Amino acid sequence: MPDILRHSLWIVPIALGWNAIVATTASANPTIQSNVISETKVADSEPEQQNEFQAQVTSVSQLSDVQPTDWAFQALQSLVERYGCIAGYPNSTYRGNRALTRYEFAAGLNACLNRVNELIASSTADLVTKEDLATLQKLQTDFADTLAAIRGRVDSVENRTAILESQQFSTTTKFNAEAIFSVGGVYGEDRAINSDQFRAGATGGAPLTNNTIFSDRIRLNFVTSFTGKDQLLTRLEANNTAVNNAASGTSMTRLSWDGSTNNEVILGKLLYRFPVGDKLNVIVDAIGGEFYDNFYNFNPLLASIPLGSISRAGRFSPIYRASNTGSGAGFGSGVSANFKLSDTITLSGGYLARRGEDPTAGRGLFDGSYGALAQIAFQPNKQLSLGFTYAHSYFSGANNDVAVSGLYGGIFADQPFGAGPGSTATSPRGIATSANHYSFQASYRVNPKFVLSGWLGYTSAIAETTFLPNVNRGDQADIWNWAVTLAFPDLGKKGSLGGIIFGQPPKVTDNDFGADVLTATSPRREDSDTSYRVEALYRYQLNSNISITPGLLVIFNPEHNSNNDTIYTGIVRTTFQF
Repeated sequence: MPDILRHSLWIVPIALGWNAIVATTASANPTIQSNVISETKVADSEPEQQNEFQAQVTSVSQLSDVQPTDWAFQALQSLVERYGCIAGYPNSTYRGNRALTRYEFAAGLNACLNRVNELIASSTADLVTKEDLATLQKLQTDFADTLAAIRGRVDSVENRTAILESQQFSTTTKFNAEAIFSVGGVYGEDRAINSDQFRAGATGGAPLTNNTIFSDRIRLNFVTSFTGKDQLLTRLEANNTAVNNAASGTSMTRLSWDGSTNNEVILGKLLYRFPVGDKLNVIVDAIGGEFYDNFYNFNPLLASIPLGSISRAGRFSPIYRASNTGSGAGFGSGVSANFKLSDTITLSGGYLARRGEDPTAGRGLFDGSYGALAQIAFQPNKQLSLGFTYAHSYFSGANNDVAVSGLYGGIFADQPFGAGPGSTATSPRGIATSANHYSFQASYRVNPKFVLSGWLGYTSAIAETTFLPNVNRGDQADIWNWAVTLAFPDLGKKGSLGGIIFGQPPKVTDNDFGADVLTATSPRREDSDTSYRVEALYRYQLNSNISITPGLLVIFNPEHNSNNDTIYTGIVRTTFQF
C-alpha cells in the first residue's frame, strides 16, 4: 500500500489541471474555482452517496436538477459539450449542492481522464487544445518540488505509523485513568449517637479524634469497542480512603470516593454496553454494576466522583444506591437498559443482584439481595430535565448487607428494624427487609453559569422476618430525604466549578419497630430530630488534566439528634485525569 500511495502522487497535477480547466471554462463566475475545490470535501458515508454514476451525459439538459440560473451552469455545460466529461446519477440528477465523497471524486476524475485520453488518441485537436496540454505540463513542472516534499512527508508518516503499529497496545482498546489525592478529615467535639441511645440515657458519644489524613484512589479504565458503537469497560482500582463513619459516628460524613481496599488492586468494574437498533441501549454488568452509572441522575455537574461533590450524599438521590443494595462496595451484577421513546422522553430500567456470582444458598442472581429500578426522564429542551424514579429492593440480612437508604443518612434509615437473629460483633446480621423507593428529580440550567438541581425521595421499608420482641413481619418504616444543589460552571475560569448543596439526609419519620412492647426506655428506631447538611466546594481546573477541589461539609444535628454536636468534614482533593 505505501508504494501505491507514493507512486500515485503523479495524479495530483492532473487533478489540479482538471480544476484549472473548470476554472478556465467558468471565467464568467470568478468564485467558481474556490467553490469547485470546496465541493471536494469528504462527506459522511450515506447510502445515497454510494450510488454509481450513470453513463456520460451528452447535454447538460439531461441533468434534471441543473438550471441555467445555477452559478456553475456554464462550467458544467463546457465540460459536457467540450469534453464529454460529466456523469450524473441513475435518476438523472447531478446533486451539485451536496458534499463530494472521495469515491465520487475518483470516479468523476477517472471518467474525465479517460475521455481526454480518447480525444488525444483520436487527435481531436479542436477539442483538446495545445494550450490545455501546455497547462498540464506547466503544472507538473511548477509542482515538482511540492510533490517531492509531499513524498518525503508520506515516507515519514509511513515510518511513524509502522512504529505505532508495532508498539500499540490494542487496535480496539483505549486507556484512560484517574488518580485522586486527598488531604483532610472529620472535625468536631464528640462522635454522634442516635436518638434511641440518647433516650436510653446516653449523654454523648466518645470524643471525636480530629486526625488529618492523606489518602488516595486510583482507577485504570480499559475501554474496548468492537463495532464502534459498543463498549467493553474493564476497570482496575486501588483505594486507601477509609470510610469515616466510625470516626464520626454517622454515615452522613462519608466522602464520595471512600471505600478502602488498603491499596490492593481489584477488578472494580466489568461491563458491556451495546445498542439494539437506534433507540435502545443495553448494559450488562458482570462486576460493580451501579444504577447511577447506567442511568441519567439529574445532577450532571456535581455527580462525578473525581470532579463533583466531595460527599457521598451530595452526588444524586439516594434511590440509585438504595435500590442497589448499597453496601460499602456497592457492587452488583445484572442488566440495565435505556430506551429513547422520543427526542424528549427516555425510559430506563434495570436489575442488579448484590452477590450474583455466589452459588450458595441465599445468594446468586435471584435468591439473595437485589435491586430493581424503573425511571422516566423528560427533557423538553437542553435547559430542563424532569424525572420520576421507582425502585424495589430486597436485603437478605446476611453479612450485614441491609442498607435501605444507601448509607446516606442515619443508622435508622439504613437498618430500620435493627440487628437480626444470630447477629454477633464479628458476624453482624440485619433483619431481612424489602423496600419501595420513590424519587422526583429535576435539573434546570438557568443560564450557562448557573444550574439548579434537586430531588425529593420517600422510602417505605417493610420487615420480612419476625424477630420478637421488637419486630413482626410486615412492620413498616417511612423514610424521607431531599436536597437542593446549586452549580456554577466556569466560575472564575473555564472548566472550573463552584457548588453548594443543602438538604436533609434520609430520616425515619415513622416506624412500627417495638410498638407491641413499648416501654419508657424501649428503642423505636425512629428519628427524634432533623439533620441538615450543607456542602460547599470549588473545583479549580489547573489544566485539562489536573484540578484541585477544596470543600467543606457541615452536618447539623448528626444522626437526626439535636443533642449531638455539629460535625465538620474538610477536604482538599486533587484529581489527575489522563
